[in-house]
Order: sequence, then C-alpha cells, then structure tokens
Amino acid sequence: MAGMGLLLAGCGSGTSRPAPSSAPAASWWHPSDAGPNNGPEFQWELDHPLSTGSKLDMGNGVLNAAGRLAPRVGLYDIDGILNSASVVAALHRQGSKVICYIEVGAAGNYYPAAGEGVAVTYYDQLKAAGDLGRAMPGYPENYLNINAASTVSIIESMIRQQCAGKEFDAVEPDIDDSYAASTGFPITEAQNEAYDRTLALYAHSLGLAWGQKNGDNDARFSAALEPATDFLLTEECSYHRTCGIVTPPYVRAGKLVLDAEYAGDWGTGDWGTGATAALGHFCPADVSGGIDGTLFTSALAGQRHPCQ
Repeated sequence: MAGMGLLLAGCGSGTSRPAPSSAPAASWWHPSDAGPNNGPEFQWELDHPLSTGSKLDMGNGVLNAAGRLAPRVGLYDIDGILNSASVVAALHRQGSKVICYIEVGAAGNYYPAAGEGVAVTYYDQLKAAGDLGRAMPGYPENYLNINAASTVSIIESMIRQQCAGKEFDAVEPDIDDSYAASTGFPITEAQNEAYDRTLALYAHSLGLAWGQKNGDNDARFSAALEPATDFLLTEECSYHRTCGIVTPPYVRAGKLVLDAEYAGDWGTGDWGTGATAALGHFCPADVSGGIDGTLFTSALAGQRHPCQ
C-alpha cells in the first residue's frame, strides 16, 4: 500500500471462484529490464490526479544519482480512478506506458460513485456483499475476503471499467499479499496466490500487463506468481533488506523490477542534499542487481530521483 475460474479446493470460506470470462488476449505489454535504469525511467504519482502541465508531476528535468539529467520518463504509475482516459491518452502521445493503480486486497471509501463512473461505488458493492474484513492499520480501509466469488467479480469489474476502459497498459494491484496480515478471514498463502493468478489471467484477457506488488514475506510467493505476472513493484526492498527475497524470479526472467525507496525512511528529510545521500545507500545494489531503482517521497506527490 502507498497512500487504495479457478475452483479453489479447501478454501476457508467455502466459496468458489468463477471461471475467467474469456480467453487471453492475443497480446499485452511485457515490461522488461531493458532501458536507461534497468528499465524505463519511472514516475509514481498517486497523491492527486496527474497534471500533464506540471513539471513536478511529469517527473522530467530531474537529476540521477550521478548528478546528470535523467532521461525522460517512459513509465507512469497513476491512480486508475482519479485519472481520466484523456490523461492516459496524453501520456501515450508522448510515448510513455501507463500503469493503473487499484487496490485488490483492501478497500477504502475514497471515491464517489460519480468519480468512479458507476451507479454504486466499488466500496459499497463490497460492503453489501459482506466482503469487508478487519480495518487495515494506518489506513481508513478494510481488508477484503479474497476467497469470495463476489470480491473477484467486483475487482474484475474495476479492472475492466477503470484500467481497460481508460486504455491503460498495465495494472498495479495494491494489497495483493494480504495473506500475511490479520484480515479477519482465513486466507492462506496458496489461496492468495490463486486469487492473484485469477486476476492476472483476467487482466491479460483485456490486453493488460499484470504486476506483483511487494510480497517480501516469503520467497515462495514471488516464485509462485512470476510465471503469470509481468513485472514487480517493491516498496523499499533495499531499505528493508528484502530484495534478495522478492526480486530474484523476476530478475532471472528479465522482467521489469521497480524498487521505490522513500527519502524519509533513509533519514533524509531534505530532498536536495538528503536525496543524494539516500541514493548512495541503495542505488549501487539496485544498479548491479538489475533493479530499476527510484527515490520518492512517501506522499508520492511528484518528486522523484532515479538511480540512473
């Protein structure tokens, strides 16, 4: 979290999942580690609707760890609900790929129905289905019962309406590893893996790449998901010293690995000289390890500083 067909034998809830509604699309984007920073220059902006007229939001004209002007951003990760199809189209016109941020393992009452373009908000749909569990520590959100067919159906509708409908290239599924949390539901790691693979197959059927978000608790989680997943976004695997747990399957496969590190956690309150110090801590390992590393503020409000 930054800021929100399979029949499963032995699911704790006793529910089953619907079969994917269609065969996989002929093609979708396959993000790789090729590019100026072990992948494309990356901008992650979730704090507000991205303004294509803002240099800060667009993340261009910034220096890299070597003090040189970094190449232009080639990949944006933005909120799939806050941002319109016209924003996605504008980023495409400049030659960038665009990732759709949505939550798949928790839900918060953040958006009005009009903002989502639906009659009833996804949050209210999940609440009415009885799929909301315990509150998530630190956020006004509730974990989801990912073993429920109703959760799968509602999240798939979000992917279709917000990500595919606005012609994003890929999906960042936040809270896709909730098995490790106290959700209020008996969710196992194997069930979480199956849920993520179900959503990945559905995204692929719509022509969308699918990512893994975090999952640093167990190396088996990444190993299980990588074959069905197109890229990895990890929050601070360098700071938490978990890159060796979560990244190897993706690095070996030549897939894009995005490491978002936060300046505040590196003890650098000053974005100027502090950013340079923070980059010195994690960039050498990211660069040598085939990881696309970028420093952000935890607000994800536009500031970025790439390793290369």
